[in-house]
Amino acid sequence: MILIVDDKPENIFSLKRILEINNFEVDTALSGEEALKKILKRSYSLIILDVQMPGMDGFEVAENISGYSKSKDIPIIFLSAVNTDKRFITKGYASGGVDYITKPVEPEILLLKVKTLHRIYEQTRDLNEAQLALRAEIEFRKEAQTELKERVQELRSILESIPQIAFTAKSNGVIEFVNQHWLNYSTAQEKFPVAHPDDPNIEEKWKDAISRNVPLEMEVRIKNLYEDEYHCHLLRTTPIKEAGVIVKWVGTFTDIEDQKKAEMRKDEFLSIASHELKTPLTSIKAYMQLLERAFSSELKTSKVSANYLQRAQFQVDKLHSLIADLLDISKIESGKLKFNEKVFNFENLLANSIDIIRQTNHEVTIIRKGTVDKFVYGDEIRIEQVILNYLTNAIKYSPDNKEVIVENSLTPEGDIIVRVIDSGIGISSDKHAQIFNKYYRVDETSNRFQGLGIGLYICSEIIKRHHGSFGVDSSPGKGSSFYFSIPVHNTETTLITS
Repeated sequence: MILIVDDKPENIFSLKRILEINNFEVDTALSGEEALKKILKRSYSLIILDVQMPGMDGFEVAENISGYSKSKDIPIIFLSAVNTDKRFITKGYASGGVDYITKPVEPEILLLKVKTLHRIYEQTRDLNEAQLALRAEIEFRKEAQTELKERVQELRSILESIPQIAFTAKSNGVIEFVNQHWLNYSTAQEKFPVAHPDDPNIEEKWKDAISRNVPLEMEVRIKNLYEDEYHCHLLRTTPIKEAGVIVKWVGTFTDIEDQKKAEMRKDEFLSIASHELKTPLTSIKAYMQLLERAFSSELKTSKVSANYLQRAQFQVDKLHSLIADLLDISKIESGKLKFNEKVFNFENLLANSIDIIRQTNHEVTIIRKGTVDKFVYGDEIRIEQVILNYLTNAIKYSPDNKEVIVENSLTPEGDIIVRVIDSGIGISSDKHAQIFNKYYRVDETSNRFQGLGIGLYICSEIIKRHHGSFGVDSSPGKGSSFYFSIPVHNTETTLITS
């Protein structure tokens, strides 16, 4: 907006008309006092100021304007018909004016100067705003850097105080800080501790995790530089994100040697116990079958006795299944779990597995969706073990819903994938990664449902041995979908129906 200050209304009218025709917004004042009041309330891009006015003349008004921080940068054009002497023009410039025009005014010249000064004012204003924004940004960055330094120092103090080997790395994986424990296991800050020859290479695993922007978790044996024995450590790396972007990594090596030894002792005990229990259990099962045959006629007439014998047989079978799982665990840990691999038809195996469950669970409805007539190379009995475990779990953890869905199809990569879907209690997402761990049981179900927490672990090991994948999709109260996939035998053809 442009302010015109003149004590003569006719002069204001003519100037205002010229400027408004050229799309300038105009305000007016009939005295210096009125002009100063308006300048305090509004912002102007240009002031056209008459020199000769009663009371406060134009020079005084200009000097007062230059004293206000808000208006000191507003350009002023002086207009005068009387004070055209050189000394008055000089005084005008000294008072803060940027131009001095004598009357009568040439409209074209006035417009040219107004447009130029208006444009310069806007550019100056934009530069000032940009400068203020830049200063604010600089201050913000200084505060952020100070805060970041404090956070880094705090993080480093924490890492120095913990008993684990700890380190931080840049977003690209370059190590930038290690605590004192690191130097007991590595010869240099930028190098990871050397793993046992039989364990995966830490550097390679780390580079792979960085390239995929995923956390790394692995068990690895490393050795203190001043000792001869390797100790098993759990390596965990966690990304630090800002605005969704990884800016740093924090990692730790936790010594789990005592825990691993305790697990080995427990596995050894379970292996011995299961072997010792298997022989008398087999004898009990045989004697019960002989007992059933010897008293077959009496059992036909006594439903109570037959029911008791049937229940006892059921419990013996359950105990036999538990012992078999414990034996499988010990074999897996010792690397002695045998696989009798051959080519077999997967569709036949899946259909037979479902029939077994239907025969022993008459109250459950199993719905098939899709079939894949495809051949697989692997251990047919072990794959059946996985399917039966998935199905029995689906029934077990869906006590209020007796319907299970089995989906069978091919993945985009051409592998067979099986999903067993129930409408049971479900599992929260934070427990999905642990559900296939050895002896792991969901806290909410451990008291309600019996089990050792080893069935899914055995399934995962079987699928790994068949070069497949496995997992679960689930949420509390909405059921679960356990799945596994295995490669197809590449010499066969596929027929898919649904």
